Amino acid sequence: MLDEGYIKFKSQRRDGEVPYPAALDDLNRVRTALFDLGLIGELPDGIGYGNLSLRSSGLQFVVTASATGATRVLQPEHYCLVESFSVVHNRVASVGPLNASSESMTHGAIYAADSTVQCVIHVHSRVMFDWLLQKGWPSTPAQVPYGTPAMADAVSKLVAQQTQLPVLFAMAGHQDGVVAYGRDIDGVFNLVRDTFGSITACEE
Repeated sequence: MLDEGYIKFKSQRRDGEVPYPAALDDLNRVRTALFDLGLIGELPDGIGYGNLSLRSSGLQFVVTASATGATRVLQPEHYCLVESFSVVHNRVASVGPLNASSESMTHGAIYAADSTVQCVIHVHSRVMFDWLLQKGWPSTPAQVPYGTPAMADAVSKLVAQQTQLPVLFAMAGHQDGVVAYGRDIDGVFNLVRDTFGSITACEE
């Protein structure tokens, strides 16, 4: 059974209005493009995959909500604001109509590890996942599962070792999971799209 889509942290959600920064329109545009590429979507069993986030202020960030993978174009109600998170206590506190993405802890770890990061994209692609591992690109340990404090720690260490942005890495312990992050939305998106395009072109 694919270990995907399940929230593994303690989710503390409260109802409330989610701030909608202008840049979120760009994030939504990019998300739709990734959906059309098949890098975000829903598995046959109904479990969604893929998520994006945008730093709001400090360590707060707006992220796609849980169980939104099947929707091609998201609406404001499909986003939530992560107000705080604790790796030590395995807790994510958010505001919005839906729970925060099951990968919110990973997003938070990236923002905490590098203050210049403004956008995080997490997609699923078997061909890109395998290619990144085969080519020796950055990756988290295979024994570390997604959505856990251990993954947050592994991601923090990985981010600390990088010297240039944007960055693309494989989550070796999260089947087909690939993450990209950087200073701006289009830079992160272009890295994912161009890498995916060059790999699939070679396979044709």
